[in-house]
Amino acid sequence: MLHDDDHRALGHRLGLFHLQEEAAGSVFWHPRGLQLLRALEDQLRRIVRHQGYREVRSPQVFSQPVWERSGHWSVFREGMLVVEGESRALKPVSCPGHMELVRRLRPRWAELPLRIAEFGLVHRDEPSGALHGLFRLRQFSQDDGHVFCREDQVGAELARFVRSLRALYGALGFEDVQVAFSGRPARRLGDDALWDRAEALLADAAGAAGLVWSQQPGEGAFYGPKLEFVLRDRLGRAWQCGTIQVDLVLPGRFELEFGDGAGGRHPPVVLHRALVGSLERFLGILLEHHRGHLPPWLAPEQVVVASIEPGGAAHARNALRALEAAGLRARLDDRDEALSRKVADAHRLAVPYLVAAGPRDEARGSVRLREASGAQRDVALGSLAAELSRLCAAPPPEGE
Repeated sequence: MLHDDDHRALGHRLGLFHLQEEAAGSVFWHPRGLQLLRALEDQLRRIVRHQGYREVRSPQVFSQPVWERSGHWSVFREGMLVVEGESRALKPVSCPGHMELVRRLRPRWAELPLRIAEFGLVHRDEPSGALHGLFRLRQFSQDDGHVFCREDQVGAELARFVRSLRALYGALGFEDVQVAFSGRPARRLGDDALWDRAEALLADAAGAAGLVWSQQPGEGAFYGPKLEFVLRDRLGRAWQCGTIQVDLVLPGRFELEFGDGAGGRHPPVVLHRALVGSLERFLGILLEHHRGHLPPWLAPEQVVVASIEPGGAAHARNALRALEAAGLRARLDDRDEALSRKVADAHRLAVPYLVAAGPRDEARGSVRLREASGAQRDVALGSLAAELSRLCAAPPPEGE
């Protein structure tokens, strides 16, 4: 029996998603749930665009030679979904695809940093016993991003990442963000000299950004050390979400070298970064942290427009059109039900705002705006969209 604040129970009550055995480890997103997933993705997309990333899309399936080049075939094969006679595999990460893309783009040394991002599906062969709602899936979305840069650019790129990460987490109610430094694992690619350089680069950049961290020896990725950003929810549980990794290994394995204009050629440093990691897992964390009552900018439905009495339907539709034109996620409730029922249903679905519109409101040229807290006030119809746009505005990309 799930408790009421379990994200799976909330997903059912709020009409967001469901899971079923025939597709174990994958999510059936309902319309409201897909609106929520897209709202998070849209905010992450605003952040990467603000930071100068170019969005790309890479294939879902690669043959064995690509995975051998990246090291996944020897180090991570047991976690991959292998198909077609064990010669191909669904991607568990986007890194190899991004390496291949940049190899074809061939930027000049002076054009670095080159930033690319992808919002796409990945697959991992998780055992059935490890699956747990949105927290552990076989198919999920990641906010993968890679920065190809020079060593002297690592500090600025890491500082930029940390600013955006703190702004995003703060806007979602997470002020307590802890940092862990994960060093070289026993099973890894690259020699000790390469790892010494990578760990020094990461530590110097993290120190310059003012970060204080705990040590996690042996917990780095097999191609490089990483910083992990850990959130604490309302129950005090720790969740590792954001990460940034310094990689000096894969550029060489994918033969990435760029000319400096003076006859020299150099491999870039690659920074692997994700603000949230798995979008589905992050949404599960948010649902439980907020008990389903998400910040208005993220709520799948931001406004319900409820008609009062049959004569209020036209006025309610006018209000809805104004809200939709402003880009708000709004829905009309013109059922033949009492306003109290419509308010209760909107509250059950955790909709932040309800707009009540009836004949008397129409005569005054206004509507009644009701907040989830129960506070109410009259708002002129002409200023309703601007007012709700302000209340539901997404946070700025770096907290400006």
